[in-house]
Amino acid sequence: MTPNSVLDIRNLCLLGHAGSGKTTLLRALLTAAGVTELGEAAAGHTLAATLAHLEWAGHWINLLDTPGLPDLTGRALATLPAVETALIVVNATAGVESGTRRMMKAAEGKCRMIVVNKIDADGVDCAALLSELGTVFGRECLPLNLPGADGKSVVDCFFAPDTTATPAFSSVSAAHEAIIDQVIELDEALMARYLEQGEALDPDQLHAPFEAALREGHLIPVCFVSAHRGTGLRELLDVLGKLAPDPTEGNPPQFLKGEGSTAKAVAVKLDPDAHVLAHVFQISNDPYRGKIALFRVHQGKITQGASLFAGDGRKPFKVAHLFRLQGGSTLETRLAVPGDLCAVSRIDELHYDVVLHDSHDEDFFHLVPPAYPQPVFGLALIAKKAADEQRLAEALTRLTDEDPCLEVGYDTRGRRTVVRGLGEQHLKLVLEELSRRWNLELDTAPPSIPYRETITATAQARYRHKKQSGGAGQFGEVALRVESLPRGAGLELADEVKGGAIPVQFMPAVEKGVRQAVAEGALAGYPIHDLRVVVTDGKHHPVDSNEISFVTAGRHALIEAVLAAHPQILEPMLAIQLRVADEHFGNVSAEIAGRRGRVTATDSPEGGWTLISATMPMAELDGFEARLKSLCAGESDFVIEAGGYEPVSAETQARLVNEQR
Repeated sequence: MTPNSVLDIRNLCLLGHAGSGKTTLLRALLTAAGVTELGEAAAGHTLAATLAHLEWAGHWINLLDTPGLPDLTGRALATLPAVETALIVVNATAGVESGTRRMMKAAEGKCRMIVVNKIDADGVDCAALLSELGTVFGRECLPLNLPGADGKSVVDCFFAPDTTATPAFSSVSAAHEAIIDQVIELDEALMARYLEQGEALDPDQLHAPFEAALREGHLIPVCFVSAHRGTGLRELLDVLGKLAPDPTEGNPPQFLKGEGSTAKAVAVKLDPDAHVLAHVFQISNDPYRGKIALFRVHQGKITQGASLFAGDGRKPFKVAHLFRLQGGSTLETRLAVPGDLCAVSRIDELHYDVVLHDSHDEDFFHLVPPAYPQPVFGLALIAKKAADEQRLAEALTRLTDEDPCLEVGYDTRGRRTVVRGLGEQHLKLVLEELSRRWNLELDTAPPSIPYRETITATAQARYRHKKQSGGAGQFGEVALRVESLPRGAGLELADEVKGGAIPVQFMPAVEKGVRQAVAEGALAGYPIHDLRVVVTDGKHHPVDSNEISFVTAGRHALIEAVLAAHPQILEPMLAIQLRVADEHFGNVSAEIAGRRGRVTATDSPEGGWTLISATMPMAELDGFEARLKSLCAGESDFVIEAGGYEPVSAETQARLVNEQR
């Protein structure tokens, strides 16, 4: 049970809105392919990506089922670096939902296909849905098959189109010509032969331009199925085997060597004899099997007993056991070839996003990650038993390794551990996991709001630190200038000291003092951002000057300069997108305004629904999700992301300053 060649492999992830039927579709495809060892389906929503594979017509197809809940978006997006194709599953009874839009956008760098599920449900209008897909996602959305008029079959429009067949809408010949026209637009020679000579083109001739169209987003094939009834499943398997790209045909992954502006792109070779290069895209902590790291092989081959390095580690680990995951089962294998998805267990040094390799030539390699939404919902966690604090820290470390959109920090003002996620449900799941898997008893509280300080003018300050108490004293003097930077620029440091006024060996101490002040804040105890600090002058003493003197002088000089530069407190804002029924628009808009928010745009993507774009202060977020569900009777979709920082009101600034004092 192993693919022998990279050309045999098809890697796909199933993405889509919650309730679109991704898990049901996965299990139905496995059953259609004769696979029965997946195990029982879990009730409720999928909470973590699940891998299963099947063999169809000589092809090895890896399918990653992913969570559809918006709060678990990170766990779904983490699968994208492991696949060539994103299979976007759409609920035919619900149409294009917010999760559909979100995942189509996230998968833009991949080959994309759309599977319309539940076509046998009452009241479904597949013709209208296909039109909606074209309106929302572009004319690139074209059907490879159409629902049959009997409602129990699909009609092929690509491989062997039967122009005498009667689909539920449109015609086989029109759908076939639309696909052909779209594909050959990227191949001038093929287009000339088709148009000028009138030659019919068979699927083999179209394979290369079809893959090119997928890679460039010039074609987004649409297939119709009913996972529950079994309609269209064998046809979909044919599409996945014959048309989904193998690893040599998809868009190659973006590997870089080094960090920041010095990072350089590196090419990956799908060569089994090259150095090993693999990427861990999922971590799970199983109570019986320990830590399981699921990875994609991008180069070389991995065998049982091989020695690999994890990231920049200098000590290799041994691959004692190599597994394929089939749902909840682990199947041991001896070989993983390029394009393979396999797993190893009980190797503590592995973590999410680490690159595995067998040569130091690949040290400092990393894969460009997907664009994850930033966690904005926060919760402070307090262990009821002091003895559990260390276990809480260890448990949170494991949970953040499993979920790239879960962040853990420390609230220095409240002196509490804070966990941040994508929504209230996300944090509720974290609490359930801490209780179930680690038996932790916790109290919770709202976290402090992460305000920031900044300046609005340029100012200078000079501070002399002098201390004499017998024997060697302390002396250091620092003069510096602070300048405002654009929002989001962070901190810049510059040195304009001339003539050795501050000896070179003491400049790191000055910087240390400046950074201390920046972290502690000058006005109300919040970190200072968007600041340029230029050290301009200073004085030293040949005997009394030392490191601590210049740390102190640099810290106080920075504080005095910031206080003279018209400091301002900024509060974190949230960018909100809501999809609500038209009759709830007024109440939702009023709720946003009552929380100091503002509606920035509205749209009507479909009849009866309004898409609202708004901004709102993070300080007003508490209870918003529950209130929104109440106002809309549970019928609403929303996405909340970080939306930058804006100045607080004069009254709020005065209150925060007084609280600090």
